[in-house]
Amino acid sequence: MLEYRIDRRSGIATYLQIVQQTKQALRLGLLEPGDKLPAAREVVEATAINPNTVLKAYRELEREGLVEAKRGMGTFIRKSLGGAPADSPFHEELDGWARRARAAGMERDDVAALFASVLDQHFKGDGDA
Repeated sequence: MLEYRIDRRSGIATYLQIVQQTKQALRLGLLEPGDKLPAAREVVEATAINPNTVLKAYRELEREGLVEAKRGMGTFIRKSLGGAPADSPFHEELDGWARRARAAGMERDDVAALFASVLDQHFKGDGDA
């Protein structure tokens, strides 16, 4: 089951972090159509955030057509964003690259900035997903 990690120092709204993490899990194939998202109560207990924040994130995912709330049953994945499964050979290559970057003394934010720069260079005009 998906476990959300909330970074209170990121500057990104908590509900958006939930939306982004759900989308990432969909892209990696960790969530598939029919899978159930954690109940809002479970997310609140695990992350100590307001229940309305979780519900706002789930409503946003529903508005985007990614999930469907079934009264009394929970919130379920409607469609995938697939394309980069977690067992992709690219995952192994990126893992090795990240290990080398960390061993070289790079900080997480530095690695993220470098990676974003490379993505921008190769995916100009593709927009955000």
